[in-house]
Amino acid sequence: MDQMEVKGRWHELKGKVKQAHGDLTDDDLRWEDGKDEEFFGRMQRKLGKTKDEFIQWLRDLG
Repeated sequence: MDQMEVKGRWHELKGKVKQAHGDLTDDDLRWEDGKDEEFFGRMQRKLGKTKDEFIQWLRDLG
């Protein structure tokens, strides 16, 4: 699963991410077109994972 596949499946994965990390808000999980790096930066700050670690974690969830 690469960044594009994550983006394509985000609505499905978002619920699983929220279950695993209940402290994340809907604003934290908002993924807007053209703001991919902002999204990944937010996830890095909130979860303490690198972009690659976050994508791997999503693979494991999905």
